[in-house]
Amino acid sequence: MNRYLMLRWLRRPLGVAGVAALPALACTDTLLNVTDPDIVLGANSASAALGLSNGAVLRLTQAVSGTQGPDALFMFGGLLTDEWRSGDTFIQRNTMDQRIWDPNNTFNAGPFRNLNRVRTQALLAIDGLRTYLPDSAAAVARMFDFLGYTEVLLGEHYCNGIPLSGISGTNIVFGDPIANDSLFKLAIANADSALAIARGPDSARVVQFAGVIKGRALLDRGRGFLPAAAAAVATVPLAFRFDVTHSLNVNDNQMWALNASSRRYTMGDVEGGTGLPYVTANDPRITTKTGPDGIFDSAFPITIIRQGIWGRTSNVTLASGIEAQLITAEAALQANDPATWLSIINTLRTNAALYPAAQTGFTRGPNLTALADPGPSTNDSLRVDVMYRERAFWMFSTGHRLADMRRLVRPTTAGGYGRADSTVYPKGAWFKGGNYGTAIQMVLPVEELNNPNFHGCGDRNP
Repeated sequence: MNRYLMLRWLRRPLGVAGVAALPALACTDTLLNVTDPDIVLGANSASAALGLSNGAVLRLTQAVSGTQGPDALFMFGGLLTDEWRSGDTFIQRNTMDQRIWDPNNTFNAGPFRNLNRVRTQALLAIDGLRTYLPDSAAAVARMFDFLGYTEVLLGEHYCNGIPLSGISGTNIVFGDPIANDSLFKLAIANADSALAIARGPDSARVVQFAGVIKGRALLDRGRGFLPAAAAAVATVPLAFRFDVTHSLNVNDNQMWALNASSRRYTMGDVEGGTGLPYVTANDPRITTKTGPDGIFDSAFPITIIRQGIWGRTSNVTLASGIEAQLITAEAALQANDPATWLSIINTLRTNAALYPAAQTGFTRGPNLTALADPGPSTNDSLRVDVMYRERAFWMFSTGHRLADMRRLVRPTTAGGYGRADSTVYPKGAWFKGGNYGTAIQMVLPVEELNNPNFHGCGDRNP
């Protein structure tokens, strides 16, 4: 599908995920049949278009870090990685943490629907802004950023064969399953649209966000796309950050709520013998505190480990200049330029101004020092170890780790690093009993079987 047709196809449907929120009123009593002034059903004015745009921002926050039960993506997806462990009694969190492949897990639907709600509301906002606020180029470009960003997250977290359904008028348009790589292509096309049209106030940040989205999607496509990924982020400054915000009035930051507050999530530390030492490393990029209390699930005498990066209303960074630098570093490593690679890594590590501030009651670890080059090895595995450890510590619990683990186990013929699953994902005995399963990505919710074109994941390849 060429880029023009992809964009035409993207612009047409309005997602089914958003339809459920718009039920028709059956009652004809005029005293009860009242229009809710807080719900924007479609843009018929400049204020409605702006409302749709603002609503997409809220939906994005909810999708990544602002909801629980079902949980937001950054927490629930993090259970499948080595970042988080379930401290809860809910079977839905336990099976995800145990890497059990379960399409019937009722928490599967929440993150998937929320990402699609961002996508479909952004499409609505694009049409409304273009119709009623024709001078809002930066706002339109931001919505294209949101499209690209959600497509990246869908492709990184879920199995191959994701349907992007929608509606046309009042008719449901069921999407055909598409591969993860096709989602990354769509994300690149939408990032290019944002880059092409952004101008005016705030356009610089929109352009930088688009650059990181494009670079990330190219990285996801495989090692052969790393030169293009580095080019996409070349002008993104180190100081750049694109955050979602939290407040007491709207939604708590769930990294605080589910972990530091309710103890339903506890941090991973060398989980399953293969996970990274997020706690014992005492790294200043991830402040932690162990105990003195236990996890919520009192049947297991396990001490809670709290993160100290985020408080109740802390912002969460979706894309940054740090991420851009890490993409550039990996491209240098791929290009057999270890000197440039190590220089980028150490420039970041030794810049203490980049470390997140520790929350009250947490003590940050000592400043990092420069690393020595581990030297060449088979498939450069020692340098790759450093590369992906640095990515994990800089971007902890921000939706990057699962994609990184999938790239590590992807065959080299498909642009990955060809590592065995057992060397990357938690394995062996699970800490609440039984053994870890075999899931290496998130399963699409069973509710998607209502789509006659969808018959389950196309495959579970990394």
